[in-house]
Amino acid sequence: MMISVFIGTSLDGFIARPNGDLDFLPPGGGEPHGYDEFIATVDVIVIGRNTFETVLTLGPWPYGDKRVVVLSSRPVNLAAASGGAVEQMAGPPAQIVSQLAASGAHHLYVDGGITIQGFLRAGLIQRLIITRVPVLIGDGVPLFGSLPRDIRLRHIATRHYPSGLVSSEYHIAA
Repeated sequence: MMISVFIGTSLDGFIARPNGDLDFLPPGGGEPHGYDEFIATVDVIVIGRNTFETVLTLGPWPYGDKRVVVLSSRPVNLAAASGGAVEQMAGPPAQIVSQLAASGAHHLYVDGGITIQGFLRAGLIQRLIITRVPVLIGDGVPLFGSLPRDIRLRHIATRHYPSGLVSSEYHIAA
């Protein structure tokens, strides 16, 4: 199973402001930078509760009928994702991956700071696509937290866009 991250950060590495606000990101995601092509390859989107609640405030449900798994050990109001194919799971990342693989999933998109960090620490992510927005916000929610060991990456490609977005793809080195 392929497990990927596709995320935007400020140039100084934050995925949100300290209060969770995403106002520094380009409206609507900015110019096309590969997201549509990426999401077309994904079977299941795995997000944490905080990311789910943030997505609900951004307007209409952005994932269509794509299967979305919200990770939380507390009850989540899944009905708030009007029209979405949303379910809840709880447990360690390896258990989540095992359950999703058993259900036929082939490509997971992991999103949200805490969720990404947990899957990365568990050694489950194979691909990172990080789009840097040309802004420094100084403080916020970091994409990466502490790690138990170095994680070596292999650079695949970097693309730049007229607005200043810079997207880099890395694979986890074996």
